[in-house]
Amino acid sequence: MAKLKVTLEKSLIGRKKDHITTVNTLGLRKIGKSVIHEDTPQIRGMVNKVSYLLKVEEA
Repeated sequence: MAKLKVTLEKSLIGRKKDHITTVNTLGLRKIGKSVIHEDTPQIRGMVNKVSYLLKVEEA
């Protein structure tokens, strides 16, 4: 199965509470940190919701 490398690019200050929760659920806490997830529909949905805060690459 494919993997996605997700990196937090922008600050969470002043964002909607559900967007902050989504980013935290992905495992991202600080700007510039990255995590690797399996490419599942659930992860894709979370990434699409807050795509303006993230950088996503194939891993």
